[in-house]
Amino acid sequence: METMAYKEYVKQILKYPLMTFEQEIEHSKLVQQGDNEAKMRLVQSNLRLVVSVAKKYKNPYVSIMDLIQEGNIGLLTAATKYHYSFNTRFSTYAYAWIAQSITRYVRNKTGQIILPHRKEEMLRKIHSAKLSLFQKLGREASDEEVAKKLNLSVEEIRNANLYSYTIVSIDSEVDDDANLNLGDSIPDYSFSPENKLMDSYEKENIHQMINRLPEMEQKVLRYRFNFDNDEKTKTLRQVGEELGVSAETVRQMEMRAVRHLRAEINSAC
Repeated sequence: METMAYKEYVKQILKYPLMTFEQEIEHSKLVQQGDNEAKMRLVQSNLRLVVSVAKKYKNPYVSIMDLIQEGNIGLLTAATKYHYSFNTRFSTYAYAWIAQSITRYVRNKTGQIILPHRKEEMLRKIHSAKLSLFQKLGREASDEEVAKKLNLSVEEIRNANLYSYTIVSIDSEVDDDANLNLGDSIPDYSFSPENKLMDSYEKENIHQMINRLPEMEQKVLRYRFNFDNDEKTKTLRQVGEELGVSAETVRQMEMRAVRHLRAEINSAC
């Protein structure tokens, strides 16, 4: 369903034409004069940019349409604050606002792991530096350029990037066509068909051995160990009341039956 909505949305926004730098300047001047229609045209011409940025933050835990919506909020803010005197393309200026809005949303949705304050602060500085450099360079900055801006080593930047994380729901879809979720792709090493077969075989043997016991002892074991899985294990007194004998008699029958089973098992080994 989300994939269809995404495709339809992209189809719709492709109808809005891109603007030249000169047109952006003209629209910025109109926005400064309070022309809301000019602001909306400026926004519409850059909706494709939001989709491009949102795709970089896409992960199974958050909806791509939610990311786009948050990015559009950042785009609208950028259209309000953009000024023709900046002498830069609107898309370059808007990128930082779009990314900031999406990043904040992702952090609020997935920020369930608490990092040490120093590491959180380092990540914020790196993110801020990347946005600043993007506005200046018109492209994403390299680790070397970020390190130089923050007066840090490249190794420190790369180590800090390792702290970044995204929490993903195990029920998140990973394949729209096959309807698979993340949990389906994680192998279960705890399951062993061989062990399951042996457990089934052992249970069957135990039931056969119990069936060879005297009837009263069979009932005692079934009540005391709940072999039929139909109710809670009964106490000695409850079993005695059920069979019409004393609790001590039940205890003796249980011990006798258990000894008999143990002897039979040992003889089979």
